Amino acid sequence: MTGIICGTGSYTPSYVMDNNEIATMVETNDEWIKERTGVAARHIIKDETTVSMACEAAKRALADGRVDAGEVDLIIVSTISSNIILPCTACEVQKELGAKGATCFDLSAACSGFVLAYNTALAYLFGGVYKTALIIGSESLSNLTNWEDRSTCILFGDGAGAAVMKAGEGRTYLPVTYSDGMKGKALTCSSRHALADTCRMKDPEYYIQMDGQAVFKFAVKKVPEAVSEVLEKNHVEKEEITWYILHQANRRIVEAVAKRLDEPMEKFPMNLQEYGNTSSASIAILLDEMKKDKRLKSGQKIVIAGFGAGLTWGASIIEWG
Repeated sequence: MTGIICGTGSYTPSYVMDNNEIATMVETNDEWIKERTGVAARHIIKDETTVSMACEAAKRALADGRVDAGEVDLIIVSTISSNIILPCTACEVQKELGAKGATCFDLSAACSGFVLAYNTALAYLFGGVYKTALIIGSESLSNLTNWEDRSTCILFGDGAGAAVMKAGEGRTYLPVTYSDGMKGKALTCSSRHALADTCRMKDPEYYIQMDGQAVFKFAVKKVPEAVSEVLEKNHVEKEEITWYILHQANRRIVEAVAKRLDEPMEKFPMNLQEYGNTSSASIAILLDEMKKDKRLKSGQKIVIAGFGAGLTWGASIIEWG
């Protein structure tokens, strides 16, 4: 018994902020941003929220998989930027969908979130606890971004992605995941909800802060190690992998991972040029785009890998249904 992805969906806000608009806020330009990150634009919420995007992505995933909301018995939402604390985002999705029989909870693992949500759902399905799971990554990172900080505001965007998983016959691949809280200061953001004085919300501490060099060095070392380990652990050769779908953080990171794995860039699809870094939503959005483009074929083996705040990182193998 394993978990098979049978439907995907995504939602990104209609408002697109390109690099030229960013250049009106901080000292930068389109060429500088593209050269260092690969990002050309990002989608930013206007009327949308983390909850509303999660709901829309979920509806599209269910429709794509031809799964009725009543069949869903597990909903996991990965987010660090929900517009509500209580009830959790997953329960709000349940309410919107009418998935009355579902157990719901949120998961906070930043840019590794979708991978960990997939692994969690897989364990439940493999164990026979649930039969149909809905996993979602949804982020409104623009609410956590200091738009006066050039080192971070060029990177992040908003959006949501979702996948429906059903229990079925097939091979279950063991994941590889790690955390290193000792190095967590490389990427931080304090909670605004704890503030008594709202004037302090302008304090940089309450926006995403990142040591870019530290995060880059961490990612280009740990991600190839995790990918190699997950392949070895499951006795899968690199030649069997059709796609490596990495968290969409930075083009240079993706290129460095491909080089260290000695794999061609053609195996590493990217859409960060259009969306920027959408944290836990990025892998799910890319999966949905690739499914719509018919790049995902039955029987293909795919590695998904996430990395980010925590620090957390990991990789899993998916055999496309």
